[in-house]
Amino acid sequence: MYDPSQLRTFLAVAQTLSFTQAARRLGLRQSTVSQHVRRLEGTAGRQLFTRDTHSVELTEDGEAMLGFARRILEAHEQAAAFFTGTRLRGRLRFGASEDFVLTRLTEILEAFRHDHPEVDLELTVELSGTLHERLADGRLDLVLAKRRPGDPRGELVWDDRLVWIGAERLRLDPDRPVPLIVYPPPGISRALALEALERQGRSWRIACTSGSLNGLVAAARAGLGVMAHSRGLIPPGLVRVPDRAGLPELGEVEFVLVHGRRHTAARGAADALAASILSGGDRLHRTR
Repeated sequence: MYDPSQLRTFLAVAQTLSFTQAARRLGLRQSTVSQHVRRLEGTAGRQLFTRDTHSVELTEDGEAMLGFARRILEAHEQAAAFFTGTRLRGRLRFGASEDFVLTRLTEILEAFRHDHPEVDLELTVELSGTLHERLADGRLDLVLAKRRPGDPRGELVWDDRLVWIGAERLRLDPDRPVPLIVYPPPGISRALALEALERQGRSWRIACTSGSLNGLVAAARAGLGVMAHSRGLIPPGLVRVPDRAGLPELGEVEFVLVHGRRHTAARGAADALAASILSGGDRLHRTR
């Protein structure tokens, strides 16, 4: 009843909230993406997106279709693997940035392990900058991480806006340096935060440094300062710093999948995990 190619297109639009970005991800024309969505809406008899010239949003029926689309595509891939007799095996070194510690990435990895039990999945959780370095050195096969604006590496999973967050009761004194809670170098969000403050001419001080997202969140909940974080991944217990605080805009950040350059035995497993992450990418916007 539901065409897998249309479901993949639907998921790409749902995850990027952009027909243009979905077309770029899938290697299709934007008109083809629009056609796939219209046909899927025709099959379902429901509107899945509300869209105008400025924005794309899922409808309530679109939210429901997310779960169905994922399960249909997972079953489709399992059936294809079973009847073609292909079984992935070998060691897959996968790196995920700290940003995903509190998300439902574990559900995607658990399903992948269930579907491909002969793949030895080795997970590394690190800063995005560190993961990119390890990938370039050949120490990882696939990375899910942030990239700086303008960086061409990787396949877009979704883009988001960086925002300032902190404890709800936190108040910043405009006459004192901004207390920052940051990752150590080469953290991308750290670099973007410092660059934004420098452009504004706003003084700052480091109130906490931690390579662990849990460590940063604990410091922020204690009211030690503010941190730059993806708007779609704000941890529980923290809120956006209001505009009246006068902090500078941080701009956009993109989350991407990047494959290692070397063609290794893990390539097939890396492709399969990348496909699982892309089809289930909406889970990464949601905390556990």
